[in-house]
Amino acid sequence: MGLPVALFERQARLCQALADPKRLAIIHLLRDRERTVNELVAALGVRQPNVSQHLMVMRELGIVTVRREANQNFYSLAHPAIGQACDLVQQVLAAQLAAEREAEDRA
Repeated sequence: MGLPVALFERQARLCQALADPKRLAIIHLLRDRERTVNELVAALGVRQPNVSQHLMVMRELGIVTVRREANQNFYSLAHPAIGQACDLVQQVLAAQLAAEREAEDRA
């Protein structure tokens, strides 16, 4: 059985998109409920065109979906597992930081 190269390539594109702190913050904000662009702008403290650009990239990669209602766009995570994957990575990073601090304290 060969390696799933196409899957690895898709995963690399997803990871590349998630390498932006604002996009990670958007995922965090969308974990519990859908939000409008204006809600995301207010929570992130960045301009609307910047948030819209991030959302466009995330939509193209299937990270978020959009629901239109009247003149509002509501964004949500396309798959809740995306938030869970981010949590897992954060747990690993927190463990690494704790280990580094312990090593510094012992030194």
